[in-house]
Amino acid sequence: MLIAEIFYSVQGEGLLAGVPSVFVRTSGCNLRCRWCDTPYASWEPEGETLSVEDIMDRVREHPATHVVLTGGEPMMAKGIHDLARQLKASGYHLTIETAGTIEPEGIVCDLASLSPKLADSTPEGEQFGEGWSRRHEECRIKPEVLDAWSAGYNCQFKFVVSDPGQIEEINELLGGVTPPPAPGQVLLMPEGIDPETLQDRSRFIVELCKRTGYRFCPRLHIELFGNTKGT
Repeated sequence: MLIAEIFYSVQGEGLLAGVPSVFVRTSGCNLRCRWCDTPYASWEPEGETLSVEDIMDRVREHPATHVVLTGGEPMMAKGIHDLARQLKASGYHLTIETAGTIEPEGIVCDLASLSPKLADSTPEGEQFGEGWSRRHEECRIKPEVLDAWSAGYNCQFKFVVSDPGQIEEINELLGGVTPPPAPGQVLLMPEGIDPETLQDRSRFIVELCKRTGYRFCPRLHIELFGNTKGT
């Protein structure tokens, strides 16, 4: 499978923020978020082709007990089910970070980190062309797929937020998920790729969390290292 990078750091987002983890970033995505902070794994996929055995060898080089499969969209990667099985069989705690647009089809993991894309993620036509703008909008929310993940897995729902008004869109989306996630499974995190933007947006997001009972989600990797590959 095409792998953009494998690196050892701490989880920067979600319920496991701060946990030392090996990240396996697959390359390729079925969406084109206008603000994507990993374009080398989505807009312009790059990396090296590795077998499941190669990836396992790279993971074992690090002392972590947690592994994160991320992207791009890892659920697109050929061999991802086999990789997940081997990681679990080797005793790793496994998180899969996905936009929730592709059926799980029995993939094994300890935590499914779902990040449904809100309306403001859709790119303008001039960014990638009208075709990608249309495909992104058609694909970004798949209610039946979100239901399958929510019903069969331990999930967290992460939302990238840039405006306070998006809380209505988030509430409407979550109201259609069956079974619905508990407020503590829903995380709101600021959109941005620099600490100053994150801090500015975090202030209103904290107020949204106080109002709804959702969790505030930091982006530790950007706060600590900036928007830098391999961190």
